[in-house]
Amino acid sequence: MEQSDTPGVVGAADTAMRIGAGLSGHLSPVQAAEQAAQQCMEGLEGHRPDLAFVFFSSHHIDAAQSIVAAIERRLNPACLIGVSAEATLGGEVELEGTPGISIFAASLPGVHIKGFSTDQLPGVREGIEGEMDLQAMREIAGLGGVRGGRHDAPHRATFLFVDPFSVPVNNLLPLMARARSLPDALTQIGVVPARLAQLSSDATQPLPRPFGPIIGGMASASPRPEGNVLILNDRIMRNGGVGVSLAGNVRVDTLVSQGCRPVGPTYVVTGVKGQLVTGLGGRPAIDALKDLLDSLGGKQREQLQRGLFLGRAIDEYKTRFGRDDFLIRNVFGVDQAHSAIAVMELLKVGQTVQFHLRDQATATEDLALLLDAQQLHERPAGALLFTCNGRGIKMFDSPHHDARQVMKAFNIMPAGEEAAKMGFPVRASKVPGAEKHFALAGFFAAGEIGPVGDQVFVHGQTACLAMFRTQ
Repeated sequence: MEQSDTPGVVGAADTAMRIGAGLSGHLSPVQAAEQAAQQCMEGLEGHRPDLAFVFFSSHHIDAAQSIVAAIERRLNPACLIGVSAEATLGGEVELEGTPGISIFAASLPGVHIKGFSTDQLPGVREGIEGEMDLQAMREIAGLGGVRGGRHDAPHRATFLFVDPFSVPVNNLLPLMARARSLPDALTQIGVVPARLAQLSSDATQPLPRPFGPIIGGMASASPRPEGNVLILNDRIMRNGGVGVSLAGNVRVDTLVSQGCRPVGPTYVVTGVKGQLVTGLGGRPAIDALKDLLDSLGGKQREQLQRGLFLGRAIDEYKTRFGRDDFLIRNVFGVDQAHSAIAVMELLKVGQTVQFHLRDQATATEDLALLLDAQQLHERPAGALLFTCNGRGIKMFDSPHHDARQVMKAFNIMPAGEEAAKMGFPVRASKVPGAEKHFALAGFFAAGEIGPVGDQVFVHGQTACLAMFRTQ
């Protein structure tokens, strides 16, 4: 669906962004959707949402159509997109192992909104034939923004949710990144071809970026094909993927926070066979694994009970690597016959890798540092959080970890003296004169989709945050 203007219910000339979020754990899917939608209305302040996201647990999969109908009755969003999940979150609460519906609704004046499904995109399975396919993908998915009207509207962000059993996401994401960054996208910000050639040859002047991030997550409610549900407006799908692109008067900033810590030395991959890594640093891969296990101390051996991971270096040209320089992939077994380790990734000879352990201290510190850096910018109007289904209470000693860290960073509370007055609960939106409660919604994904520089990857063990700000 494409929307070229933003018809708010109150004040057509009002250009302020308004965002509301809601979460309900009600056992009835209809009542849960209505409750979450009602909570959204507080932040929308009477405006019709141009865009709404809904995330719902496996308990509500069979009621997807009823959930859509309830949201349409309450909010009537111009564009609705959703995905089923292992767990949902909203505000400071993460609902793990229990029914949950989380809704994020936004009134976005001056923003062009284009919804799409992956079955509309060329080359997802068969591969791209040429630049014409990339151009078609860019147009269908809204990756090039909007051009040709009274005002050009550059691409600001694309949100993507996919079923892990029916979408080859490792093929799709590079194609979308290529389509988004086609050279003629630079004309949107006034860079003519001659100037582009000059910039490309001048290493001291980085190319401008006329496009936003691609971010989202993989459906996680079911471990079986056709067990998940994806929503795009009135379409209810059991496979494929759905997305929505934004262009114009909005800025979407992102962060990708790692949840693992590197251990042992880095290695160059010297042998692979499918998903089996047979050689590391010129030695059998299983020998490198044995060396690592022998070197682990008591605390690290405890962390090993939560799984072993292999990180692939994102930038092969770096000489020194930190914990945020790797894409984390599960090590899911060993093959004694081939002296190999089995990894959830198709690695290549020559790539740099390092073993990792899932570590709650590292995860807490990394997310806190990235959120601290956001204090240099204006407070977002709201945010979407896509966190790994291996985090939550599977990683941390206490529940609601990631949601609480985000809310702590952005939810402006009243001064202690004001909050202590009788008659008011300690919540910013309920205290006279205080700013409204920060709008946060999201879900636990089976793989988080997030940017690293100009590229986009499926991550593991991460928390990916998308923050909505005025442009």
